[in-house]
Order: sequence, then structure tokens, then C-alpha cells
Amino acid sequence: MSEILDLSHVRLGDRPLVVCDIDDVVLHFVAPFQDFLRGEGHELRPRSFRLTGNIVSVETQTALEPVQVRGLIEAFFEAQENWQIPTELVVQTLQTLSEDADVVFLTAMPPRYRDHRRRLLDQIGLTFQLIASEEPKGPIMQRLHAGRPLPSVFIDDMAHNLHSVRDHVAECLVLHMMPDSPLHLLAPKPDEGIVRAADWAHAAELIRHHIQPKAA
Repeated sequence: MSEILDLSHVRLGDRPLVVCDIDDVVLHFVAPFQDFLRGEGHELRPRSFRLTGNIVSVETQTALEPVQVRGLIEAFFEAQENWQIPTELVVQTLQTLSEDADVVFLTAMPPRYRDHRRRLLDQIGLTFQLIASEEPKGPIMQRLHAGRPLPSVFIDDMAHNLHSVRDHVAECLVLHMMPDSPLHLLAPKPDEGIVRAADWAHAAELIRHHIQPKAA
């Protein structure tokens, strides 16, 4: 039986909650990962929305085995501070939103790389609370918000994460943000009712409308 994810380090105020994914939402992932792969003698050739089966050896033109792909992803997470940069407008947008809401990062990665990500986020001025977990995001978001009578927002690029949160947290604004990458063009589309945010400026408008007090 797996251990329950420890969320005791997350402290929330009596304010709206904005929970945000990291890779390809706050930090670029696909583009720098492609550069990283080239340096290792490999190449990403998207034929489906997955990394396994689509990373090939430049020398042999053969697809890498799953264990090799996992090793490359973990090596990238180990070196992420040298590769990943923030997406456009994210720093300014989240810093402004944090004046009226609690911002929490929920990143889908092995927890052992949390400190690497923490350092990187701090370096670019995104000092918000961070959760690193490979568990489904809906139950985590449900535990965080805990049925509070306050607005909540969840932002992610993956349809299954968006659906998970929608199914676990009532009245949460679930925002789909997706980078312009060849890999993401092959991604499963979120269900109807999931709101697409074109960029961080658009996301800020949608979030403001959701969390601002409604007129009586």
C-alpha cells in the first residue's frame, strides 16, 4: 500500500487557490528536452503523444527502449536548471495573481527532483509553494482545497490531468494551456467544458473573472 502524499508543508490562507502545472505551462519542456536529446545523440520524432517510441538514436535510427527513455527523462530533470526557462509572461502574471490568491505549483515528476525544481523556480522569482508527485492530480487538488467555499483554479497542458481535477473539485475553473510544439499537436483533446487559455495574458483574464467577488 502506497504512502499518502504529505501536503503538510503547504499553507493556504483564506483566499482563492490557483494550482498550476510546471512543464510546458510555467517552464518550457519539449523544446529544451529536444536540445538535450541532441546532445546525447538522440532525436525526438513525434508520431504520437508520448516520448517512448518517439525518441530515436541518430546513429542507428532505432527507437530507444522504455528504460532508456526513462533514464533520459530523469537525466534531464537532474540537469533542468541548465535547460529550462520560463514561458512568456508567466512570472509577471503569477506574481500579480498572488496578490489576491494563493498560488501552488503541482509538478508531475519524481519527488527526488523537487529540490532541483525548487532552486530553478526560485532563481526566476517564482517562489510559490511546490508539490512534486507522480500521483493523479485530481485527488491532490481535492485534498488541497478541502471543500473550502472559495474559488479555485487549476492549470495544466494534459487532458487527463484536467479531467481528473474536474472530476474531483466542484466549481473549479480548469484551464488548458498548451505550447505550440509538434508533440502537443498529437495530444488528446480535453473534453468540452475545459476552457482553453491561449497564453498567460488570456489565462490572467479568465482567472481574474473567476476569483473576483461576484456582485450581489
